[in-house]
Amino acid sequence: MHCWEPFGGRQAIPRYMTSVSKASHPLRVFIVEDHPDTLDAICLYLKYVGHTVRCARTKKEALKNIAGEDYDVLISDIGLSDGNGWDLIREMGDWRPPFAIAMSGYGTLTDRERSSEAGFRHHLIKPVSLEKLAAVLDEAAMEVHGR
Repeated sequence: MHCWEPFGGRQAIPRYMTSVSKASHPLRVFIVEDHPDTLDAICLYLKYVGHTVRCARTKKEALKNIAGEDYDVLISDIGLSDGNGWDLIREMGDWRPPFAIAMSGYGTLTDRERSSEAGFRHHLIKPVSLEKLAAVLDEAAMEVHGR
């Protein structure tokens, strides 16, 4: 599923995003998020800075849509309507992108440890700041593109 195109595909960029720098090394990003507003905001931001974005709203949809594709980064909510991001990343098997970022409203030490054990490089707490997301994606680009 391609991410929703706000306002019929026109780029209606919020004022706070106009000062955001474009990605120096665009990535192929797969997002799994069941909260529509969060998904829309992240998709809009990632597309605006130059990344290619695909998304899913459930674990089942993610497992179906990621198979056979080649993504650089997975960004997944931990609490999904039909499972969790920890199980999702484990079940992706060979289709798992090389760099994974967990997002959650929960940020206890146990949550962070579970994310790390599952294979996520970072565990970001919602609401995620654009600056923090950009820094983590820069790290992903350095690793994926070797720069």
